[in-house]
Amino acid sequence: MTLSPTEQKYILHWGEMGTRWGVNRTVAQIHALLFLANAPLNAEQIAETLAVARSNVSNSLKELQSWGLVKVTHVLGDRRDHFVALQDVWEIFRTIVEERKRREIDPTLTVLRQCAIEAEGDRGMEEATRQRMAQVLEFLEMLTDSYDDYKHLPPATLKRFLTMGGKVAKLL
Repeated sequence: MTLSPTEQKYILHWGEMGTRWGVNRTVAQIHALLFLANAPLNAEQIAETLAVARSNVSNSLKELQSWGLVKVTHVLGDRRDHFVALQDVWEIFRTIVEERKRREIDPTLTVLRQCAIEAEGDRGMEEATRQRMAQVLEFLEMLTDSYDDYKHLPPATLKRFLTMGGKVAKLL
């Protein structure tokens, strides 16, 4: 697959942004390539297009599949697995946010809740420290509750809500 200069720039930048978000550069680049592709690609095509090792592509595809961002598909007459990325930006956004919540926020909330329980009986902890810990827990619980309220909204409703952001802030 030959990439235009703009496609190359997009894929390279997506890889750079991925590293800033804690995602492996190759994983992010493969996601960008599959998002831009107009047809399913097999692992060899991906490796050749991005000039990365086939083993790196295989591991990266497994990671993208575990996130739910890439799916396997088959092409008639070809026994190899081909891959496609989600194409709806709203669905991509929801998938990433849900996975990050599941992998990062949910375990943190579990530990913070345990700490809050343990802090009640911890005589070595000052009250001010206990209160700061409680504030963090309350903040993260409020964010996750809000997320749960909004995650099932249809994209059109969510888009209208987001475009109203400044107006809602002024109203409040």
